[in-house]
Amino acid sequence: MKFEHWLPASRDYAGEAALQQSGISPLTAITLCRRGAHSLSEATTFMASGLELLHDPMLLKDMDKAVQRIESALAAGETIAVYGDYDVDGITSTCLLSSYLESRGAKVLPYIPDRLSEGYSINTDAITRLRLKGARLLISVDCGITNQKEVQFAKGIGMDVIITDHHECKDELPTAAAVVNPHRPDCPYPFKHLAGVGVALKLVLALTPEQERAAVLNQYADLAAIGTVADVMSLTDENRAIVTLGLSLLEHPRRPGLQMLIQECGLEGKVITATSIGFTLAPRINAAGRMGCPQVAAELLLTKDPQQGAVLAQTLCDLNRERQLIEQNIFTQCLELLEAQPELAQHAIVLADHSWHQGVVGIVASRLSERFGVPSFMVCLDEEHHGKGSCRSFGDFNLFHALEDCSELLEGFGGHELAAGFTISEEQLVPFRQKMQQIAAQWQAQQQTVSSLQVDAVLEDTSLLTLDNVADLQQLEPYGTGNAQPVFVLNGVSVLSVNPVGKGRHTRLRVLSGESALDAILFSYTPEDTGLQVGMRADLAFYPQINQFRGTRSVQLLLTDVKPSPSHAQIDRMLYQRWKQGEFLSQHDLDILLPERRDFVAVWRYLSAHAAGNRYRETPTRLSRNIARSTGGREAYSRTMVCLEVFRECGLLHFTEQANQLHIMIRQIDGKVNLEQSPIMISLHKMRES
Repeated sequence: MKFEHWLPASRDYAGEAALQQSGISPLTAITLCRRGAHSLSEATTFMASGLELLHDPMLLKDMDKAVQRIESALAAGETIAVYGDYDVDGITSTCLLSSYLESRGAKVLPYIPDRLSEGYSINTDAITRLRLKGARLLISVDCGITNQKEVQFAKGIGMDVIITDHHECKDELPTAAAVVNPHRPDCPYPFKHLAGVGVALKLVLALTPEQERAAVLNQYADLAAIGTVADVMSLTDENRAIVTLGLSLLEHPRRPGLQMLIQECGLEGKVITATSIGFTLAPRINAAGRMGCPQVAAELLLTKDPQQGAVLAQTLCDLNRERQLIEQNIFTQCLELLEAQPELAQHAIVLADHSWHQGVVGIVASRLSERFGVPSFMVCLDEEHHGKGSCRSFGDFNLFHALEDCSELLEGFGGHELAAGFTISEEQLVPFRQKMQQIAAQWQAQQQTVSSLQVDAVLEDTSLLTLDNVADLQQLEPYGTGNAQPVFVLNGVSVLSVNPVGKGRHTRLRVLSGESALDAILFSYTPEDTGLQVGMRADLAFYPQINQFRGTRSVQLLLTDVKPSPSHAQIDRMLYQRWKQGEFLSQHDLDILLPERRDFVAVWRYLSAHAAGNRYRETPTRLSRNIARSTGGREAYSRTMVCLEVFRECGLLHFTEQANQLHIMIRQIDGKVNLEQSPIMISLHKMRES
């Protein structure tokens, strides 16, 4: 189990019915209502993804200064350096801006630093090399917002700098010719969640006459979509429009390198979604930067030669396989360490090692955060006892603010609330771990929550999991931050098979729900991790997708979480507690919970026969079991307890529960009592009717 609690949402059956009457399929209607779109007009607004969502690029602070300086450079024939980051967002940003500037006739020097030897963001050695090659203007993309010293160095050797970035800002901004970042405190731009490539796209659009912007957007939206999804940006507002357009362009890719990569990944002929980018394309592009050769990915995105594209696509896939092997080895090492010293996973994980590969520890940190439910910090140490760290958040823990609070222990840091990087000396690791665990502990205390999975709906059976209904969910794409894939639950399925796939790193299940057999897959968890065996009953949390294999289409469950099913008795006991706590109850739940006249009769007769001096004491479980035995019926814990609640409400008895013992006192009253008119029964009947 990844999550301690699964939290099903309350169903708006009336809203779902109205949406279905408007032609929206059941699963989509459930999801729309869950996201607050209860009418057709609200659903239309929610699913909007057209270009009308885009904002004027000139609303970005300093965009006018950036445009003026770049136009001046273009007019004067200056050499322009485009300095990016080595992740997918940075690589796509570099390619996008470099390609556009070249189309305007500029001599461009694209530059992406080596992750292993240079580290993150702008460095003075690179600035010097670019200046020696003739660069008079340097434009950063997806980096630079914390590089005040480097900007001053560039100015000192005759180079102007324009910063375009989307990471969190420190109190002091670089004194560059322009600083374009929606996170600037003084930036009025209405949407703060652009990726680095989104800011680069806005710069390109600002440099383009308004009547030509649609054509430029069509030229570069594919790159912007890949970078935006890969950097886990909120897929709302104009990001939704950018990614939607980009995905449509990727259906028939015009870039030979991307076409070859899509083919090499096995996506050719399939619908390209944000999930396709996040789980298939982005990891392969990212592998180049992680393994120290980001130029391979940049060349793939820029090449116009299909044959070269094929070679580069093969290289990226090979690099990704190498990355996966190294990543798995480090992850296994960390798991063994944390199992031996569980205190290291309390509140926050901070681990360091001299042998780790700097390029993959960020992914390991992400997996550790998911596994242990805490923010994770992974530090690669060098021979000089300095460390480069990568960290990943959990929940809404803000990494950037946490690193700010530890700044006196760090040599430098940068990033945003979900992912960040930092440098630290080895001697500061212990105090850093202690302080970070204190910060995380305070955050956890304020949250007062455990890891929870938000569930869109519990499905009573598989009848809604048709090919048409599942395919119709694509209307809600693109999925991502701010618009998560809907999560559904099937309870009590029978496990028919449990098999490892992906060289043992993932698990494929075959399950039976009612009379329907379904395939399911759980990524990054081995069969041993799941604890499932053939013959067991399990509860599945999943997103349904369509799997195509050898020309056959079928519904497959992409598992979010899995757990063994509780027994019927456990479910019954939990149902009573859920009702007491005011949680949402389904029609099926109410059918189990709502007592009938015979239930009241059975409980009253049993208590009257076994009470001594109008008093009776027993555990709730034994009481419900004894009543069932006396009537020859099935044990019904929840109904028995509701009967007692109604009797107490009507004054027929009084009871308290102490140390799992019911202390019941029967009262003698005159006249008859209409139990069906008790507030509890009226409320339950109304819930059932609605």
